[in-house]
Amino acid sequence: MTSISRITPLFLLTCLIACSPPADEPSTQAPEPPATVAISAEQFADDIRTLASDEFEGRAPSSRGEELTLAFLERRFGEMGVGPGNGESYLQQVPLVSISAEEVSALQITRPESQGLSFEYRREMMAWTRRVVPESALLDSELVFVGYGITAPEYGWDDYAGLEVRGKTVVIMVNDPGFATGDEALFNGRAMTYYGRWTYKYEEAARRGAAGAMIVHNAAAAGYPWAVVSGSWSGPQFDLISADGNAGLPAIEGWLTEAAATQLFAASGLDYAALAAQAATREFQPVALTGSRAMVAVSNRVRSSVSNNVIARIEGSRYPDETIIYMAHWDHLGTDPRLEGNQVFNGAIDNATGTAGVLAVAEAFATLSTPPERSIVFLALTAEEAGLHGSAYYVSNPVYPLATTVAAINMDAMRSVWGPTRDLIVVGKGASELEDHLARVAAEKSRTLTGEARPQEGMFYRSDHFNFAKAGVPALYTSGGIDHIEMGREFGLARRDEYTQLHYHKVTDEFDPAWDLSGLVEELEINFLVGHGLAMSREFPNWYEGNEFRAARDASAAQRASSTRGE
Repeated sequence: MTSISRITPLFLLTCLIACSPPADEPSTQAPEPPATVAISAEQFADDIRTLASDEFEGRAPSSRGEELTLAFLERRFGEMGVGPGNGESYLQQVPLVSISAEEVSALQITRPESQGLSFEYRREMMAWTRRVVPESALLDSELVFVGYGITAPEYGWDDYAGLEVRGKTVVIMVNDPGFATGDEALFNGRAMTYYGRWTYKYEEAARRGAAGAMIVHNAAAAGYPWAVVSGSWSGPQFDLISADGNAGLPAIEGWLTEAAATQLFAASGLDYAALAAQAATREFQPVALTGSRAMVAVSNRVRSSVSNNVIARIEGSRYPDETIIYMAHWDHLGTDPRLEGNQVFNGAIDNATGTAGVLAVAEAFATLSTPPERSIVFLALTAEEAGLHGSAYYVSNPVYPLATTVAAINMDAMRSVWGPTRDLIVVGKGASELEDHLARVAAEKSRTLTGEARPQEGMFYRSDHFNFAKAGVPALYTSGGIDHIEMGREFGLARRDEYTQLHYHKVTDEFDPAWDLSGLVEELEINFLVGHGLAMSREFPNWYEGNEFRAARDASAAQRASSTRGE
C-alpha cells in the first residue's frame, strides 16, 4: 500500500548503544475507571450507516466523497463539543498525487525460438506505475525469479546475494519462508513478517534498481483472493508527492496469478512449483527465465491533489502536552464506473466501523464529569487504502510530538458484526506493554485476549498504526473476536472468512441493519477504558524487550528525559 522503510531488530541500535535512558515512571496502581462508559449503540450504527451510504461515494481521497466525509466528521465532533486538533482547524492537509491507469496493455512475453505468451490485464495480471509520468513501460526486459525477494541480515537471508537486477524484471513470491514451511525458527513461522508484505517486496526491488517487479499471487499466502488484487489496483492509486516524482521506483509494478506464473516458467523449461519450494530454503539461488523477455505498457492520468486528515482533541487537565491517540482511516476505494450495476465501494466494515468507533470513543470522553489528565486526540486518516499515506504524513509532520505520544489505539475494519464473543483478537499479539492494560480491562468484560486466527495475513503491517510503531509509539490494534458466545468459534471463523472472500474491498461491503453490534460496542468500551487508564496515569508504555520497535521508543524516552532536565 505504500513505500515503507524496512524495519529490523537492529533499528537505531548504533545511536543507542551508549545510551541507557531512565525508565518512565510507572503508575503505582490502576486508576479508577468511570462508573459508566457512554457509548450509544444506536448512534454508532447510525454513523456507520451514514459513512457507508451511496451518497458518500465510497469515500475516495480528493473526491466529492471526501468533502462529504470531512463535513460529517467536523459536524459530529462539533456536536459533541470536541474541538479542533490542528490549531483552530480540524484538518491537516496531505499533499497527494493520483495516478490512474487509463490504458494497460497485456503482458507480452517474447521468446526467441518459440511462440510467446500473452497475459490479460485484470484476469491474469495487474500492472501499474507509481512514477509520476503519463506513460511507463517495460520493453524487452529480462526476467529473473528471486524467490521471496528478501534481504534480511538478522535472519541470515538474502535472495539477492550476488545478483544484479538493474534494468531487469524480478518475479517474487508473496509472504515469507516461515509461512511456506511452518518452521517457527524461520522468520516468524506462520505469522507474516514485514518482509512478507508486498510493500516491502516492491521497496527492495526499487533499492536494487529493478525495472519491473511482479509478485505471484497465492490466496493462502496473501490472505485474500485475486479479486482483491484486481479490484484494489485497478482504480486511481494515491501516493505522497515526492521531489523526484518517484523516479527511483520500478517502471512497472504488478501481480501475476499463480496460473500465469506457472505458464511463464514452463516457457523457459522451469517448474514453478518446484522452484517455489526451493525458495523457502537457504540453499535457494535466483533463477533467470532464460530467453523470456517482458513487455507491458501503461498510460496514466496524473493529477496532484490535496486530501485531509481530520484531527480533534480534548485537552488534558494536568498534562496537556502528553497525548493518547485514537485513530481510524476514513477513506475507502471510491467508485468504479466500469462495473455494471453497483459501482460504489461503500466500505462499511472497512472502515466506516472504525471511523464511527473513533466518534463513539470521542463522545464517551466528552461526557466525562472528570476530564482526562492527559490530552486525547482523535485522528481520522486519509489514503490508508492507497498505502497508509495519511498516517505516514502525520508521523512525518506530527501535530503532537511523537516523543510525548503515550499510545496509539487503532480501529480498522471492526469485523465482528455478528454479536458478542468470548475472545478479543490482538493484532500482532505479544508486541507492547499496552497489552497488559488491555488484558486487565478485557478480563473485567470476561473477554480473553487471543492472537490472530490468520497470522499469515500480516495484518499488523497493513494498517495505519504501523507508521506510528516504526516511529516508536506503542500501538494497539484489536480486531473483534472469533469465539461467538452462542454459536462458537467455528461460526466466527466462517463469518470472518465469508467477509474476506465475498466482501473485503468489494462493492458488497455495505451496511446491514440486521448486524448485531453489541460485541463491537463492548470492544469500543474496552478501547476507551485502556486509553482512559493511560490518560489518568504517569506511565509511558514501551514495546516488549526484543521487539523491533523498542529501540525507537527508548530513544524518545531519552528525549523526554533530556527535555525534563532542560538539556
